[in-house]
Amino acid sequence: MLEMVKGCRVPFPERLEEGYTMGERMITANVGAGKLRRAVEDFIVMHASELIFFILELPTNRKEEPEPEKVLHKDVYYLDGCSRKKALGILEEYGELLIQDGMSAFGFGCQETGDEIMAEKYNVLTVWSRRRLEKYRAFFAKLDIGEKEELVTAWDTFDQDHPGETSLYTLEGRTVYDLPEAMRDQGLYFAERREV
Repeated sequence: MLEMVKGCRVPFPERLEEGYTMGERMITANVGAGKLRRAVEDFIVMHASELIFFILELPTNRKEEPEPEKVLHKDVYYLDGCSRKKALGILEEYGELLIQDGMSAFGFGCQETGDEIMAEKYNVLTVWSRRRLEKYRAFFAKLDIGEKEELVTAWDTFDQDHPGETSLYTLEGRTVYDLPEAMRDQGLYFAERREV
């Protein structure tokens, strides 16, 4: 059974397990909460020779949501030009908050190769690569996560009577909504508001 992050609940946890599937340019994986930070750190180390950018996606605050009855938009923030040390420092300082939160998504991307990793809702980890996805087989093997012909994610188990639940995770009085202000001096900036 998949160890879920604290901010996500699923109706049928027994249907979920770790694993990944390969697409043409994308890998989709279920990663247990205890391995998510290591996966992101390994990605950063794997791309230590190039500059990396940090991505943070937050549901648009209800006060700013054009249609407040529904959450239809997300606000996207970036921090460009991170060295390996700076990227790992973000995880050191904010990793627990980012990983355990159920409302947001975060990740890192490579400014040269274009490879990206995103930790998304319900323990879904996505990796994109324009060049060779094959190199990520060893990446997942190192995490003891195997390839599946078909991967069942939490999203596949939801229906009208059995939805998933996400919640805002609070750590030492802080939530992910505090990060844009807390990280502004490091260079985090608002990039765009996107429809979900």
